[in-house]
Amino acid sequence: MDDIVDWSELPLELWPKIGKSLENHMDVVRFRSVCESCRSSIPLSLPNSPSFPMQIPQPMNQSIETVLSQATVFVIEPSFGASNLEPLAPSSKGWLIKVEESKNHSLTLLSPISDRKILYPHGATSPMLWNLLDYRVTELCKSYTIHSRLSATVSKVVFFPNSPWIAVEDSMACCIFLEGRLGFLKHGDEQWTLVDDKNFFYDDVIVFKSQFYVTDKWGTISWVDTSSLKLVQFSPPLCGFGNKKHLVESCGSLYVVDRFYESEPPRRWNYVGRADRDAAVEFFKVYKLDEEWGTWVDVKNLGDRAFVLGKSCSFSLSAKEITGYQENCIYFTDIFNVRAYNLEDRSIAAIDFDPCIDMSLCPNSSWLRIGGQNQLRNN
Repeated sequence: MDDIVDWSELPLELWPKIGKSLENHMDVVRFRSVCESCRSSIPLSLPNSPSFPMQIPQPMNQSIETVLSQATVFVIEPSFGASNLEPLAPSSKGWLIKVEESKNHSLTLLSPISDRKILYPHGATSPMLWNLLDYRVTELCKSYTIHSRLSATVSKVVFFPNSPWIAVEDSMACCIFLEGRLGFLKHGDEQWTLVDDKNFFYDDVIVFKSQFYVTDKWGTISWVDTSSLKLVQFSPPLCGFGNKKHLVESCGSLYVVDRFYESEPPRRWNYVGRADRDAAVEFFKVYKLDEEWGTWVDVKNLGDRAFVLGKSCSFSLSAKEITGYQENCIYFTDIFNVRAYNLEDRSIAAIDFDPCIDMSLCPNSSWLRIGGQNQLRNN
């Protein structure tokens, strides 16, 4: 077409509008690296955008220093024509990694499923170096974790909105306490506020369509009206008889994954009498919410998708595009560590090597171990 314009000839006033339409840090970095006009058109972020680790009130004791950390799940794909693809071997598929940034900006590599830190063996002298110019890096999702000297009191926490162009004063956090209560925190609050303090049976919380959504143990989904701190029921009760409900967004739809244990979980009582749920999984059931009719649909097959029920976040991925994952499977952790459940034949397989790291990452298979800290560098 005659009216096609070379991107380098676009009017200068368009560059800031294009750049500020990008919602995650990696895309902003990539945009700024295109040319001098792109780099000068936008900063890396607003000076008061959310920064992590972020100091927040401890949910049970405000005098204890507590921080909210952020980790990001990325899909890493070798760029076409890259001459040096170490440490990733050439493949038509991508790799899934999860990184957490510390206060000194070093990066820690985590398992997307178990959140355990992935290490070099003892005696390693240097961190792994990746030249990101050799890879296409796509952000899949973010997760958040609360760290303090007090023993864990929160089973899940989410944070929203989080963008380079959002002021931290406009951000909020929502959490599930171990005893099943729902907590809410707006930036600047000195303590967490209970939402619906009469219900002690909430199982999971996610951000879906720019809202906080929660599910209780009966599978009733509600969204949080952040102005009034009231819950608005979004779905009828699922009435699933599993031990724990997980919320997963996949391809724009909302799913509930119902976890069933082989037997009653070991009962380590907390201060309100609700037992922690750590036991052997027997099977899962999956349900999709038909938003138009307000009904639940029993899902027997995920197609080419795989669900990951991680320690700090749950998400879906295209198994045909990611190395190490099989379609129609649910990846999870229980007392047997990381395992995979096949929806078709209801089998459960142990994962000897975390599928987030393909074996081609470690040609000698000895440099990688899980359980401590591993530092990466941005190159």
